[in-house]
Amino acid sequence: MKVEKFKSITMKYIAVLLLSVLLFSCEDDFLDQVPDDRLTFDQTFSQRNTVEQYLANIYSRVPDEHAQRYVDYFNAGPWTGVSDEADYTWSSVWSNSMNIGDWNPTSGSVNNIWSSFYRGIRSASTFIQNVENCQNCTDEKLKQYKAEARALRAFFYYNLMRSWGPVILLGDEPISPDADLSELNRSTMDQCVAYVVSELDTAADELTDFPYDGQNAGKMSRPFALALKVKVLMLNASPLFNGNSDLAELVNADGTSLISQSVDVSKWQAAADAAKDFLDEFVPGTFSLYRENDSNGTFSPYLSTRNVMITDWNEEIIFARPRGQSYFFYDVTPFHAQYSSEVKGGGALSATQEMVDAYFMANGRSIDDPESGYNTDGFSDFQAPYDIQERETYNQWVNREPRFYVGITYNNSLWLNRNYGNVVTETWYGGNSGRAVGGNDYSNTGYVVRKNATTDVWWNTGYAIPMLRLAEIYLDYAEALNEAAPGNTEILEYLNSIRERAGIPGYGDTGLPVPASQSAMREAIHKERRVELAFENVRYFDVRRWKLAENAFSGAMHGLDINAPSESNFYNVVSFENRVFNPRHYLWPIPQDEINSNPMLIQNPGW
Repeated sequence: MKVEKFKSITMKYIAVLLLSVLLFSCEDDFLDQVPDDRLTFDQTFSQRNTVEQYLANIYSRVPDEHAQRYVDYFNAGPWTGVSDEADYTWSSVWSNSMNIGDWNPTSGSVNNIWSSFYRGIRSASTFIQNVENCQNCTDEKLKQYKAEARALRAFFYYNLMRSWGPVILLGDEPISPDADLSELNRSTMDQCVAYVVSELDTAADELTDFPYDGQNAGKMSRPFALALKVKVLMLNASPLFNGNSDLAELVNADGTSLISQSVDVSKWQAAADAAKDFLDEFVPGTFSLYRENDSNGTFSPYLSTRNVMITDWNEEIIFARPRGQSYFFYDVTPFHAQYSSEVKGGGALSATQEMVDAYFMANGRSIDDPESGYNTDGFSDFQAPYDIQERETYNQWVNREPRFYVGITYNNSLWLNRNYGNVVTETWYGGNSGRAVGGNDYSNTGYVVRKNATTDVWWNTGYAIPMLRLAEIYLDYAEALNEAAPGNTEILEYLNSIRERAGIPGYGDTGLPVPASQSAMREAIHKERRVELAFENVRYFDVRRWKLAENAFSGAMHGLDINAPSESNFYNVVSFENRVFNPRHYLWPIPQDEINSNPMLIQNPGW
């Protein structure tokens, strides 16, 4: 690695970001700015206010996933656009390059994401090593600060591991500028997991008495550390890293495999145990699946599955970034020509037909189930859960489950923000959000991602960004338990809990058969994850860790015919892109600059 990326405490001066990069400030995050006033190293760690500013700068490395079209600037990833969930119309968005295989170790975004997390790791280690020098920090505060930094460091490692696989573990002390880096290389995946899990356990224990609500919302916490532990163990148990012979060539200098070459079911059991420990400790006392009633006092699956993502710090949110950019809200607000700017956006984050077809029908059955009632042709007068009246609706979108109406804006649907009139979105070629009027601001599939969209004006950035919620842990537990102990009754219990909150029948109810085998249950869990966690930056990582991406992410992707001059022909399904995902894309390439600096560093296969 480049020495300058890991300069340690021997630096005479360090930049402490005093104003603009604080995570909780009202200004945008601009990482690595150097203010005019630079503090000496000793001054930085001598006082509580500058200690907290340094810690806040580490927090600023937490990804802002509302800025995925600017992955080089806000620590965001390209996750939604590079999965089969969606596509960005704008060609400049980096996910479009990834989708056609036009990326490699020299790509700037590869280097930027790698470097940003390692800078966060370095800063966290520097902080842990030196915060004891604070002269006016209590012992309780010192314990809290170090635990937060420890959890952040583990979180950054996890972000690296889920893209690159086994990474370089730097240890607890920052690497000095004159260190010999020639022998600095990657640890095995098992070693990486063991280290990160140990760090999370330590941080969780030290944060036991630290409140994580109110002014501390969005900070590292015991629940998040233990939930993140589940995610780390799930990653290690999955086929990509558990007995993956396709990565047999990934070995270190002494021939040790960096990826386990034999399947170990106990890894799934470890993940299941960690999830169960979390659930036993925090559910229902601390967290629960979010539920909301309608104006009549009746439980509303639609409002529950919509507002869980936009009601800040609700009872299901385990971790969220306190605020984000407004780009995402612009990206999912359709163009709406001739309407007020408050409801006029870009609408360029386009949901794929593949994602639209993944949603269940209202009876809980997949659309390919002969008993689903799915109708492929024609139109009906139908009132969507968010609408005030019936509208002529393409039959394929009629009587779908509530999460469909949460996730997808389709042609002739009422927009969420009605403060500026009842705006009906038209995504066909000549419609108010179609290609003919939108310029570059239109959906290239005829569908716009709707989930997470604010019901307010699109430029309101006051919302937190949910990054981990209880529903994901429920599904993690069900998945891990199905792999470790198929047939366990809790698999169905937790899977059906998700479906019940979503307003669709559980397996075993109303004639819907219970998946009869481990493989059938696996498929049911995969389907549920796809729908429940849609557009939450989960799908890309799920499909890769399952080793299914060569089918799901490669080949033709589909949408409606946005170029058809007549609305009647708009409903024809067409291919909008032929995507590329081959075996080397399962693991990202280590940046070429790192390889150049340390030629002994092991590159991922195929790069």
